[in-house]
Amino acid sequence: MAHPQPPRFDCGHLCLDFLTTTHPEEQLDSPDALRRWITAAALVPDGTPLDHITPHWLTGFRELRGHIAELVSIGAPDPRPFDLSLARVNELARAATPAPRAVRTDDGTLTRALDHTPDCAALLALLARDTVELLTDPAACAGLRRCAGDNCPVVYVDTSRGRRRRWCSSEICGNRERVARHRRRAALSRV
Repeated sequence: MAHPQPPRFDCGHLCLDFLTTTHPEEQLDSPDALRRWITAAALVPDGTPLDHITPHWLTGFRELRGHIAELVSIGAPDPRPFDLSLARVNELARAATPAPRAVRTDDGTLTRALDHTPDCAALLALLARDTVELLTDPAACAGLRRCAGDNCPVVYVDTSRGRRRRWCSSEICGNRERVARHRRRAALSRV
């Protein structure tokens, strides 16, 4: 049985990390997968019960993901879908987000918990607000890049010195490119 791919959090904004759940294949294919992503993304503290997540939630999260993808597409966007996506993200961002609180553990230390179990709208609002933050940050928008890796659709914020980052991840796409370059050189040297 294949193990689920671990979530990625290297794109510079949570909403961009959320977009990586489509690559290389759909990762939000079940309520369990969505629970894992929500926890890994720290939308909720560890141990927060998420048993109430149903398949219906997948529809809402995938819809938001599509709108985010439309809004951060590189190049001149088509105004009509862009405006529709912007309106939907703004609408989702209006919902109340989960309220954190500090609680004392058995050993006396304080840890973060949520005041109430979050509903779908509250968690979608966290991602929508992060999208609003990204879209209204001129420096982050100027640094938006699409990975130069073959067949990699990942968009990230380039915060590298000189703005020369080429790949979503040096360890993933960058490594693939270095290996391919090495193979090309090796093949040419044999000719």
